[in-house]
Amino acid sequence: MRFGRSVCASRSLRNGRPSRRRLAAVVSLDTGPKRKGSRPLVGVILGRFCTGVVREAYVHVVIMGCGRVGSTLAKALERLDHQVAVIDKDALSFRRLGTDFHGRQIVGNGFDRQVLIEAGIERAGAFAAVSSGDNSNIISARVARETFGIEAVVARIYDEKRAAVYERLGIPTVATVPWTTDRFLRMLLPEGASTAWRDPSGSVAVFPLDLHEDWIGQPVEALQEAAGCRVAFVMRFGTGVLPDRRTVIQADDVVYAAALSGTVTDVAAAVAHAPEES
Repeated sequence: MRFGRSVCASRSLRNGRPSRRRLAAVVSLDTGPKRKGSRPLVGVILGRFCTGVVREAYVHVVIMGCGRVGSTLAKALERLDHQVAVIDKDALSFRRLGTDFHGRQIVGNGFDRQVLIEAGIERAGAFAAVSSGDNSNIISARVARETFGIEAVVARIYDEKRAAVYERLGIPTVATVPWTTDRFLRMLLPEGASTAWRDPSGSVAVFPLDLHEDWIGQPVEALQEAAGCRVAFVMRFGTGVLPDRRTVIQADDVVYAAALSGTVTDVAAAVAHAPEES
């Protein structure tokens, strides 16, 4: 019994020429139809691929889950001439791919070894588990990594505690809930301590500090100790500066701090007041 069907090879093979565009260049997705709530998350997932080995001219990517994120990710990869195979338990889910999608469509469980082989996992350069189930995503990600040796593996996880555990096990994750929550906070509280960057697990935030004027002339080390954060970098005269123990805060500096997510408000409050006299 066959688990799925193949439509045809990707554009790169049909044209007889591999594309020289790299996966690392597609974190910003500005082309094609937009789907509400899916495109920003796709950019994060693609960004996680960029930290792995997916840097060749084109690769074969296996995606488990053909929901809004999975289908958008598959079409984005194919537009850049990568080969794509999509796995989903429900054949009707493939309708999201549209008639212009030319990758493989396999019906089955993404953690089933035979289904993965049919999807071309043995020659794949990357694997994304983006179904709606945390358990399925983690199991399939571990099978891809541990059984088939795929280095560029990303799993979408809703439970941020689980995401932290699997990050420690070496499986990159995108924790959907904290990532989405952060985006809402940035839109709802534009005058607050909005984050400029947050890691995919939602644990660490990088954000600009609104410093009290008396911090001018103070060493960066003193600010870090008082606020309980790390100064990630300083924008000075339009140029990024990596601070060291000799760096002193100057007028017009924009100081970016890195802190644990639950401490962002406390850090912002600490630096909004004048430093205590030593």
